[in-house]
Amino acid sequence: MRSILICGVDEAGRGPLAGSVVAAAVVLNPLIPISGIKDSKKLSQARRDVLFDEIISKSKGWGIGEASVEEIDRLNILKATMLAMQRAVESLCRNLGEMPGMALIDGNRCPLLPMSAEAIVKGDSKVQSISAASIVAKVTRDRQMLVLHERFPQYGFSQHMGYPTKAHLAAINKYGVCIEHRRSFSPVRNALNAVIPNT
Repeated sequence: MRSILICGVDEAGRGPLAGSVVAAAVVLNPLIPISGIKDSKKLSQARRDVLFDEIISKSKGWGIGEASVEEIDRLNILKATMLAMQRAVESLCRNLGEMPGMALIDGNRCPLLPMSAEAIVKGDSKVQSISAASIVAKVTRDRQMLVLHERFPQYGFSQHMGYPTKAHLAAINKYGVCIEHRRSFSPVRNALNAVIPNT
């Protein structure tokens, strides 16, 4: 009897003030183990990059999905995250050529998916396929932010990846808001309101 395919799903970028939220879905290959997979937040950037390449080349299948800044502002970050996860699973199914029987989702809620799904709190530190998805999502998003840094170097995206650090908030106060900032997030909204005179 053929074993059921299980995919792990995780996201990166719920907290930043800029850039897309990115999700990944991964089905690992038990016959080709990958050493050192764990929660992406517990790995150095160099180690994440190495593991990213291994996961892409050795897994049974993987997929990436994202929700744009416009979608985050229109839907809210939670709904946009669920949308990114849905898109990641859709991408995985296309790459895999079939639909996994089960999806394990990092967190406390599941997106609407065409297969059984289970939410696992802190799943990125408990389930290897979710850990793998966290690495793929994190590396993908960080690389997107490096591209944004080339377009908007004044904000220092290459250093903080869009998170609300002191340096990022200071740059917003100095240079204003760019098109890649999430206007629904209060620090960005407050900066916009500060430059709009009362009428």
